Amino acid sequence: MTLGPRVAHTRPDCLPSSSGALFGMPSTRIRRHLDAALLAAAGLLAGCRAVPPAHPADSILDHRALLARQTWWENRDWDWYLREIPFLDSPDSAIDATYYYRWELLTRHLTYGSPATGYTFTEFIDRPFWSGTYGSISCPLGHQMYEARWLRDRRAVEDFARYWFETPGAEPRSYSNWYGDAVWAGYLVTGDSAFLRQMLPHMVAQYEGWTRERWDATHRMFRWDGMHDGMETNINSRQTADSFAGAEGYRPTLNSYLFADARAISRTAALFGDASLARDFAARAAGLKARVQQELWDPKRQFFLHRFAHDEAGGIRAGSRTYETGPFAGNAHGRELIGYVPWQFELPDAGYEAAWRFLMDTTYFMAPFGPTTVERDDPLFFVSKECCVWSGNAWPYATGQTLTAMANLLNDYRQTVVTRADYFRLLETYTLDQRKNGRPYIAEAADPMTGSWAGHDTYYHSEHYFHSGYVDQIITGLAGLRPRADDSLEVNPLIPAAWDWFALDDVAYRGRNVAILWDRSGRHYGRGAGLGVYVDGRRMGHRDDIGRLVAAMGPAPSLAPLDRPVNFAVNNGRGAFPAVTASYSDPSTPPEYLIDGNIWYDRSPPNRWTARGSGRSADTVQLDFGMTRPVERVSLYFLDDGDDIRPPARYTVERWAGGRWDEITSAERAPALPEGRRANTVSFPRIETARLRVVLQHRPGASSGMTELEAWAHAEPPFAEPVTAPPGFPRASASFTAEGSDPARAIDGRVAYTLYSSNRWSARGTPHATDWLAVDFGAPKRVARVDVHFAVDGHALAAPRGFAVEYWSGSAWIPARIRRRLPALPQGSAVNTVWFAPVETPRVRIVVEHARPAATAVTELEIRGDES
Repeated sequence: MTLGPRVAHTRPDCLPSSSGALFGMPSTRIRRHLDAALLAAAGLLAGCRAVPPAHPADSILDHRALLARQTWWENRDWDWYLREIPFLDSPDSAIDATYYYRWELLTRHLTYGSPATGYTFTEFIDRPFWSGTYGSISCPLGHQMYEARWLRDRRAVEDFARYWFETPGAEPRSYSNWYGDAVWAGYLVTGDSAFLRQMLPHMVAQYEGWTRERWDATHRMFRWDGMHDGMETNINSRQTADSFAGAEGYRPTLNSYLFADARAISRTAALFGDASLARDFAARAAGLKARVQQELWDPKRQFFLHRFAHDEAGGIRAGSRTYETGPFAGNAHGRELIGYVPWQFELPDAGYEAAWRFLMDTTYFMAPFGPTTVERDDPLFFVSKECCVWSGNAWPYATGQTLTAMANLLNDYRQTVVTRADYFRLLETYTLDQRKNGRPYIAEAADPMTGSWAGHDTYYHSEHYFHSGYVDQIITGLAGLRPRADDSLEVNPLIPAAWDWFALDDVAYRGRNVAILWDRSGRHYGRGAGLGVYVDGRRMGHRDDIGRLVAAMGPAPSLAPLDRPVNFAVNNGRGAFPAVTASYSDPSTPPEYLIDGNIWYDRSPPNRWTARGSGRSADTVQLDFGMTRPVERVSLYFLDDGDDIRPPARYTVERWAGGRWDEITSAERAPALPEGRRANTVSFPRIETARLRVVLQHRPGASSGMTELEAWAHAEPPFAEPVTAPPGFPRASASFTAEGSDPARAIDGRVAYTLYSSNRWSARGTPHATDWLAVDFGAPKRVARVDVHFAVDGHALAAPRGFAVEYWSGSAWIPARIRRRLPALPQGSAVNTVWFAPVETPRVRIVVEHARPAATAVTELEIRGDES
């Protein structure tokens, strides 16, 4: 595609080296100047908002060709990538592959929680027991928001920002994080000042929460432990009585995060004309900055270190830094990678740069697949073979932080300790860390000497772990787009000197579509030699060599309101409805996966329904809302394993109306024919219905399957929920319940087979050979079928030897007359369906015979009136 004509510039598009004007300042001075000017300019800037085009027609690169280069895709929804992400083209195929992989990884963790909440992100794919509502964990939220801010549709990152303070059960301070800074960082990219204004109260609430919970007024710093940084079993905690979570103290992490949060609140308040709030939080940020430099910097070891808050065993004294007292008193080591976190937020003044001489040195942090979390000659350096020991392993969370910190150092400090070549060496190492069996991959931690994820790669837990950044480091570091709060475009690529070309294209940035292009000769892209920056197809800045470049973009257009339809086909513990059933399900792939708000296509671990084994030419999936809902669009995410699980040959979408199923006509399909590993959307004029059905005609020799089913419509909250039982019902009870489990969790609408889930009733520890789990409806109901989901762990919990179904007659428990079982014998991590002669009863129970010495656990017990 051709670019638009060049436009005349009224301001220089290349930074002069010694200009005193705003556009000639180093970026740190620009930011300080802008902070000072924000109060006066708040009224003007607040109205400066923008919207990117739906899909730009001025792209430099062939985006489909770039996607086609990668051969490892699971999610092949090319339309989504083309619509949502910036595109990278570089001479380094490993960086390109990892960049696109990290976008696919984001899609695995993008979770639609509920119609009221919208989107959030998970850290682990299994939503472990220590996560908040819908599986989100606050530890990586800063990384996740920095990544998601580059999506063209800003809904995901804005829903995620809201989630932490507008969703019951979210836990915004369960771990240390930089929430306020990340919200501000999102604004720098999206330019959505209206949303930022809405988030300011949440940013303040987060900071005040930290102050209530973690502020040490005597020491004038925040105080916590490494475990709540996500750094369990670190070199400081291992010196205390609690090796996992001990060593409460003053850390470079939390204090830097809250410096950044205070600064973000100050900048946001200034933007909206609240001078008092701006001054208050500017003072708080300045105070934390001073204390971090005074208290955590060790001039002898030239590093920011942990400082103990209490006397500890072994002679550790309160107020001492790592190894200043205790069993390793006087040791010259004690440096942890978290000592670079202050630069992640540009906290240190000039004069502390000597700390960086240790990073690239193999006698300190650098390793073949490093950097290590602790310097390699430390007396407590230890590469653990299992989680969670942060005393030496390579940790993507911290590596991402360090790359951001180094990019800031190279951009905004005058120093000679590290170079662009060092930056690229670290980025290259981090890139190649993210591999398993030759494919892009990331888990919790790696062996820094071998790159192996073994021991930190738990099944159905750690796969494709979203606990770090990479996309943001590529965009803001390697490609050098430095987000700012004004209408200037600043770039400073940190690419290797040997690169003759690279491009970053289709970046949605403050209401424009931006591209960065480097072509030494001008022949690779055919758009002239040198470094160019393009805004909406026009070259707005140029220089002959690689270096800092600032261009004026002009006033931004107004932002269009976000399109916010809601998905009514999601159930993450909302109750009995919506409910999904199928005419047939492979027991190991139950239909409940279809309405959990997650989309991924892997065979293992599975998040899918399949009809494998049905023996029919067609099968159906039925969605019951429990009440009438509006629907305008249905999205079906078909599987395609390339063998016996394929997209259907054809399908129809039907609505329940007038006591029968009618096909929805006047529908527009995209794509026209069923395709796997992508969204298949059926759009139609708005309807009202209580049920939908999808009829799938299988391909010859194959069965159909899906990972998710969505039903979208435009609707305004609050959303009514169906009333299906008297208040307080249904109610679950059991003959024995293990500590930490609850019969109620077996009827909450959630199926979770995974190892770290607590969403279950468990009889672990029972003295009985058999136990029962009962459900009281509060009134008689017709019942004809039960679906029992057994949770197993390979050790203490196993599928029972057998189980019976009984119903309450009014005076006694009566065995149900069983017609059929699938599977024939109880199976763990699967749905076990029993069909029986229909009865009217107020109560049903299952009686399980434990497979001793193990006990039985049930993650969900579903009792149905239909026999399908």
